[in-house]
Order: sequence, then structure tokens, then C-alpha cells
Amino acid sequence: MRLPVKRTDRDVYYWDPFDEIRKMHDYLEQMFRNFPMLESRFGTETLSPLTDVAEEDDKVIVTTDLPGVDKENIELNLRDNILVVSAGKGKEEETEKEGYLRKERSFMRYYREIPLPDNVTDEGAVAQLKNGVLTITLPKTKSETIKRIQIE
Repeated sequence: MRLPVKRTDRDVYYWDPFDEIRKMHDYLEQMFRNFPMLESRFGTETLSPLTDVAEEDDKVIVTTDLPGVDKENIELNLRDNILVVSAGKGKEEETEKEGYLRKERSFMRYYREIPLPDNVTDEGAVAQLKNGVLTITLPKTKSETIKRIQIE
């Protein structure tokens, strides 16, 4: 490339300033991928866990992966037929060797909002955590019978 670069009027007409921002964003993402220590140190990421929802005759079963999370660190809420799963896990590591002390902390957060059918209730709901898999069973309310009204 020879400097100075001369641009024609046509080049300026097709120039997109947001394209420059996208290029810089891509460059920074690539830099963090090449240096994973920077990503883990400065990245405060909330993960969306993988989730399966199965509907049966009288219940809805939600299964989600929460590896390494204790049941005390999981919060489940049901509001407006949306199941909210929120969990977190933290780790602190300390190494003391000759002449130096190394201390590292990390925290990971899981958050997921799962839409459910209209006839699901939290009364009688059961949640189990086994081997990092959370299974939530929510009963369905009985559907109302539809009565037909005759027009006179």
C-alpha cells in the first residue's frame, strides 16, 4: 500500500463507519481467543445452560445441566409461566511456594428463562440435582371444560 492513499468520491460514498467498529470488535474478540488467560480474568460471563423441556399428560419435566453447582447455590422461580433458573459457583485457589504467594478466584454464573405452557403450577413441584443435572417436575392444572353456549 502506498501512502498517502487518495480516495475518490465514490469510495467515500460506499464507506460505512460502522464497518470499522465491527472490524475492531472482531479484532478484539480474536485477541481474547488467542489469550484465554485474559478472557478468564476479565470476562464476567453468564452462561445459558442447555435445557430440555418435556410435556406429558399431567406434568412438565424440565432438565438442565448445571455442572459443579451445589444445590444451595441454585434459585428457581416461576412467574407468568416462565421458569427462571439462576445459579452460581465460585472457586478460590491459593498456592504458597518459596518466596511468592499466588491467589486466584473465579466465579461462573448460569441464568436461563424457560417458557412453559399456561396450565403449569408450582404447587407440588419437585426439583432434584444429581450429578450436575437439575430435573424439575411441574404438575399441570386440570384444564377447564369448555361449555358451548347456544345462540337463540
